[in-house]
Amino acid sequence: MKIFLIFLLSFSLYAKDVSVTQLFNVQTIKVKSVKKSYTKTNYGYTKKDEALTFDVSPRFSGYVEELYANKTYMYVKKGSLLAKVYSPQVYKAKDEYLSSYRYTKNKKNHSMLKSTELKLELLGVDAKEIQELKLSKSTSKFTNIYAPKSGYIFSKSINEGSSFKEGQKLFEIVNLNELWVEVRLSEEDRLWLNDAQKFELNFKSLTNTYTTTNSLLYPNLNPQEATLTLRLRIKNTDNEIFPGMYADVKSHLKEQNYLTLPKTAVIRKNSKYYVFLAGDFKGEYEPIVIDAKAIDANTYEIISGLDEGDEVVNNAMFMMDSDAQISNLY
Repeated sequence: MKIFLIFLLSFSLYAKDVSVTQLFNVQTIKVKSVKKSYTKTNYGYTKKDEALTFDVSPRFSGYVEELYANKTYMYVKKGSLLAKVYSPQVYKAKDEYLSSYRYTKNKKNHSMLKSTELKLELLGVDAKEIQELKLSKSTSKFTNIYAPKSGYIFSKSINEGSSFKEGQKLFEIVNLNELWVEVRLSEEDRLWLNDAQKFELNFKSLTNTYTTTNSLLYPNLNPQEATLTLRLRIKNTDNEIFPGMYADVKSHLKEQNYLTLPKTAVIRKNSKYYVFLAGDFKGEYEPIVIDAKAIDANTYEIISGLDEGDEVVNNAMFMMDSDAQISNLY
């Protein structure tokens, strides 16, 4: 059904005089096509990168003689001495190696020596210690445990004088040069992930903005919260970010063409969106249903129902002077 301005004018004569003046202030606007990249904001928390987490678990049992990495969260560099230990198993393997060395040093066949050296390597004895054994030609009863990578001691399970078993985790070393950020998403948020080109992360206590494109959507849904988890990886070379920090995550979607109208031109009623489309004659307007969604507080994206250049009433609420005027239209 179409609305003619003259009809509205006649209808308004039964209302207050001020409505008559308003009816001559119908403003129209055309549907525009704009190229825009908009953003979406979510929130997440930082976690240690599992790929940069290292366990120190000796392949032998023993006793701690001296503990150098004696504080949780202390920083250690790759190759630094963590502990000096005594292991009867390693001591015996060292002695076998020296015996083989003495027996085979003047022989052509060194397979026995290679076998005993391999045994030390498989026990996890450091190459520096095996080399010292060759040079000194004497067996030390102590064995050193070194840091496999640089990082922070996130956990330790021994003290000086402690005993430990073969395969027991003595230290957990975490390198924080890169971190994970786990972001909670609703199921609907999954739709825009294909259009996300980059992610910007901000932290309350830091001034720097961190940018990444590295992301992974976990292939499972949290049934209690009906949320998905997006994992981002960020560089943290200055070690300013720590696991557990709260992050403001802004997603930048790739630039696309959108049909848009200002919020003033669109009316939402009964979960549907309406506009008043200008007709062929002056003062003729037709209410039509469209599919739209809000881009921001002032703008709608027109998904369907209108084409670029279509002319609609801009001050749409003017056309809804009262429920009586529209109740027979939609």
